[in-house]
Amino acid sequence: MAHKFADIMFTDAVKSIQIDYGSRKMYTRMEQGTADYNNLIGPNEAAFISARDSLYMATINETGWPYVQHRGGPVGFVKILDEKTIAMPDFRGNRQYVSVGNLTKDDRISLFFMDYPNKIRLKILGRVALVGLDKPDIITKLQMPNYRGHIERGFVIKIEAFDWNCPQHITERYTLPDIEKSVCALQDKITDLESQLANLKPQ
Repeated sequence: MAHKFADIMFTDAVKSIQIDYGSRKMYTRMEQGTADYNNLIGPNEAAFISARDSLYMATINETGWPYVQHRGGPVGFVKILDEKTIAMPDFRGNRQYVSVGNLTKDDRISLFFMDYPNKIRLKILGRVALVGLDKPDIITKLQMPNYRGHIERGFVIKIEAFDWNCPQHITERYTLPDIEKSVCALQDKITDLESQLANLKPQ
């Protein structure tokens, strides 16, 4: 199967539902071909990931329950190590350690990277290696010098597959820096117009 995300996620049960609702033929085309794709990070994926300041992360516990957690940090806190590997710091939070505990038993992970203003999302499937502070070669790469978050460990994620989602039903949302940037542009425009009006007044 060519499309690695489809290879992993389109199980027999999923294909059965696709048949019932008439979308199976469309998705069959994703599976055709001999060369695998959507499993190596390219320039578009690297740029998108590097521009994010948050993501959603799903793990699976020992009884089969999924657990979804928000992860955040400064823009660029997720690092691209190579075309098959990304890494991010595990900043200290509420110290429940649900995700970390889950990953000690099942290394599979699902990530959602969201760009709300542009209504774009990138889904990634991977396998996680937990890296302790005794691995400075990795931890040093994850340091964010101007961020107050305390790194407890690193997540090194080997990419199994990814997929870009359509923009349907994504609500546009804006961060405070997004709004401040827009407001500054408007304020500059107002200042410019006021200056032009002042110059038009008879002396």
